[in-house]
Amino acid sequence: MHRRTLTATALALACTLLPAAAEAQQRTRLTVYTALENEQLAPFKRAAEAAVPSIEIAWVRDSTGIITARLIAERQNPRADMVWGLSVFSLLQMEAQEMLEPYTPQGAEALRPNFRSDRSPMTWTGMDAFVSAICFNTVVAQQRNLPRPSSWADLLNPAYRGQIVMPNPASSGTGFLSVAGWLGAQGNDAAWNYMTGLHENIQLYTHSGSAPCNNAARGEYGMGISFDMRAVTLRNQGAPIEIIVPTDGVGFDLEATAILRGSRNMEAAKRLADFAVSRPAMELYGRYYALVALPGVQPSVQNYPAEFEQRLVSQDFRDVALRRDAILREWASRFDSKSAPRN
Repeated sequence: MHRRTLTATALALACTLLPAAAEAQQRTRLTVYTALENEQLAPFKRAAEAAVPSIEIAWVRDSTGIITARLIAERQNPRADMVWGLSVFSLLQMEAQEMLEPYTPQGAEALRPNFRSDRSPMTWTGMDAFVSAICFNTVVAQQRNLPRPSSWADLLNPAYRGQIVMPNPASSGTGFLSVAGWLGAQGNDAAWNYMTGLHENIQLYTHSGSAPCNNAARGEYGMGISFDMRAVTLRNQGAPIEIIVPTDGVGFDLEATAILRGSRNMEAAKRLADFAVSRPAMELYGRYYALVALPGVQPSVQNYPAEFEQRLVSQDFRDVALRRDAILREWASRFDSKSAPRN
């Protein structure tokens, strides 16, 4: 009797577990390459898998330059199914090499025109925009008698020597958008002259776009050239930083999504692409960024500088993307001597 009871219990348990096991087997595992911030990975994964229960996301995350280089190196035998959260400069570079699968996600026509591919079918769709900004530590500034800058030009002040850190544009999308912004706002010769002057005050070029703001928030430097989302996050956590959006124009970038041509899980990738342009996804992006691709979505992030949208430089994303390698070679030849060692 005891044995029969155990057997019946085991059978009941097996019947309960079978549907869950079957559901797990039916889920398609998508390899998704990204440069999203680490703290965004879990909420993005939860939201996508709840909206599309048939998929399971396996993230491969690194900084923009490293992920871009890896994707291009793998173009003959892609290991990624999807890119979700990568610079549009990178995706346009990949588009030029025919690496992206043409697909127009459901609802993508409603996105802002400059936040989506102009091809039909589309090759990429935008998520949000982020801008180059200065994280200025007010405590360090007071201790070291550093004046508050209001423009990029102000950063040439000799008082800032050794007090500025910024990202290396070859490894960081934030570093690249800063350089692209200076080129767009000032013109080629003036921008390189500006960067030469700025280099005198730079203590270190990091390989992460977040690192300069993190460094400044910890008081290691007076200021870090970083991007708005990281600055706002740290400010909201209580860091003694002021977020400065320079008055002489800021470079900006779009985070975007694309399907890799050659994906072995094409239908599942298309379902994730559909979710990535949906209103719930845009509301998720709006928890971190103040400008999202879908008009009418009100971002919920707090303490964003109100003036940032008016200070965006005029930028031709495709032109910059096609010149990216040449820009980076020139930058490295001039300034790489202060870059942090690569891990």
